[in-house]
Amino acid sequence: MIKVDQLSKRYSGHTALDSVSFEVGRGEIVGFLGPNGAGKTTTLRILTNYLPPSSGSAQIDGLDVFKNSLEVRKRIGYMPENVPLYNDMRVKEYLRFRGALKGLKGKALRIGVGEAMDRTSLHEVRRKMIGTLSKGFRQRVGLADALVNRPPLLILDEPTNGLDPNQIREVRGLIKELGGDHTVLISTHILPEVEMTCGRVIIINQGKIQAIGEPRNLAGQMRSAGTARVELKGDPNVIEGKLGKVGGVRRVTLERSDADWHLFVMKVEANKDVREMIDRLARKEQWAMRELSRKDVSLEDVFADLTMNQHD
Repeated sequence: MIKVDQLSKRYSGHTALDSVSFEVGRGEIVGFLGPNGAGKTTTLRILTNYLPPSSGSAQIDGLDVFKNSLEVRKRIGYMPENVPLYNDMRVKEYLRFRGALKGLKGKALRIGVGEAMDRTSLHEVRRKMIGTLSKGFRQRVGLADALVNRPPLLILDEPTNGLDPNQIREVRGLIKELGGDHTVLISTHILPEVEMTCGRVIIINQGKIQAIGEPRNLAGQMRSAGTARVELKGDPNVIEGKLGKVGGVRRVTLERSDADWHLFVMKVEANKDVREMIDRLARKEQWAMRELSRKDVSLEDVFADLTMNQHD
């Protein structure tokens, strides 16, 4: 559905995108991740015909974004981060207006508006002025706007921005449902949401693609480390030294001490479980233990590993 090849965007003295290439297949839900200034919004603006590139190419549904811009726009539903809504229009009136701008007429317009309100649960507020709606319902109106002409591709820029946890959960469920009928490209900063929603992620930083893959598989490809925690009773200096020699342990940190009990946090190699070795060591050294746990590498860990110590 999306094919980007060696896409670049240069401004005077600054390169926003540097030979970016990636593909998104039909029906996929893909997260597009990066810190502020990484090139996410520039990429989305090029894909949606808001901005021309300096070089490279991009295709939507087999059509060149620049040579077939009008046809491409018919295939895209775009929801920007700050949805520009008309506060003095009613919800249904606004969606009919937006549908007409997108070329819908008569029966097709009625069906498009009705289906968009169904998918986003807007019927209860369809007669309300947009200016009176909560942030959650305003986001729904923006999403309905993107859906009204039933495009095969949805591009959503920070779709849960400013929502409370319950609203985020609702939008997440809606995006999963939309994935059955649409290809969805989501730009967001909320990494746990991406793990629960997206089948693949694309990580960009400083205008270059850093990684592409399934969230659960990226950790094994990165140098990110997981963590293990153990609370032991004994001499903390001795314990720290011997824990550091356990195979797979990269670094040991004494997080806190409570009388004779000491909690150590260890950075361990990705996909390495050191708990059994630590248990054997504690038994051998006769250290009393009251906690032993591990935390696998998350998408947040991978993201930090790829983007920290780099400037936006």
